[in-house]
Amino acid sequence: MPACAIAADGRLLATGGATQFEGSAGGGLVPWAVLSGYGTDAQNGGTAFATRVDTGDYSLDAAGVAYTFRNRVELSYARQRFGLGELQRRLSLPTGRFDAEVIGAKVRLGGDLLYTAMPQISFGVQHKRQLDFAIPSAVGARDDSGTDVYLAASKLFLAAAFDRHLLVNATLRSTSANQAGLLGFGGDRRAGRSLVLESSVALLLDPQWAVGVEYRQKPDNLGFAREDDWKDAFVAWFPNKHVAVVAAYADLGSIATLDKQRGPYLSVQASF
Repeated sequence: MPACAIAADGRLLATGGATQFEGSAGGGLVPWAVLSGYGTDAQNGGTAFATRVDTGDYSLDAAGVAYTFRNRVELSYARQRFGLGELQRRLSLPTGRFDAEVIGAKVRLGGDLLYTAMPQISFGVQHKRQLDFAIPSAVGARDDSGTDVYLAASKLFLAAAFDRHLLVNATLRSTSANQAGLLGFGGDRRAGRSLVLESSVALLLDPQWAVGVEYRQKPDNLGFAREDDWKDAFVAWFPNKHVAVVAAYADLGSIATLDKQRGPYLSVQASF
C-alpha cells in the first residue's frame, strides 16, 4: 500500500484534495479531476469548507458544500464575499463588498488518480452569479452571471520525486469571468470567452502533509484595469479523513487598479 495513506474505508487519505474557493474539489485556486469526499464507486460523501484570503487591500471569504455520488458526480455550492477595502476608501464607493455565488457540477469521465495508467479525467461546470453588479457594470462588465466549463486531468505518481509521491493536475477552462466572476463577466475589451490553462503540482511529504504550487491563467476583459494570472504556494495537512487544512501564500497580481495583491490564504475543510 503506498505511503500516502492506508484506506480503512473509501479512498486513500488526501486523494480527495481540498476545496478550491469556488467550491469544487481541488487545490486552493484550481479545480482538480478528483471529486469531493472519500467515497468509492459504491459510496456517497461530501465536504463543507471555509476559506479566507487577505491581501491587505482586499479580502475574500468563501464557504460552501459539495456532495459526491458514487465517486462519479460532484455537486457543489459556494457563497463568496469580496471585501473592497482600500478601493472603497480611495474611490468613495457606495458599498464595501461584492457578493457572489457559484453552483457547480463535475463528472468523472474515466481513469483513476492512482490505480490506472490513465489519469483521472473530469468535466466540470461552474455557473456564477455576481450579486452586486452596479459597480462592475459601470467599469465595463457586460453581464452579472456566466458559466465556466473545464476539463481537468489529475495523476498521482508514486515515488516520483525524492522518493515521494507527486500529484500533477492540468485544467483547461473556457470562461468570460472577470476576476473569477467577482467583477462580472465580459467587458469592453473582450466580450466573449477565453480558453485558459490552470495547473497544480503537489509533493506528498508523508501520509498527512503535502506542499505544492498552483497557477491559474486569467482572461483580460476590462479596459479600466488589467487582470493578471494568479499563483500560490501551499502547505496542506490531512490529519484524518474528516479534516483538511490548507495554508498558502497567494499572488493575485493587479486587481481593479491596485497592484501587487499578495497575502495569506487559509482554508479548512470537513469531510463526511
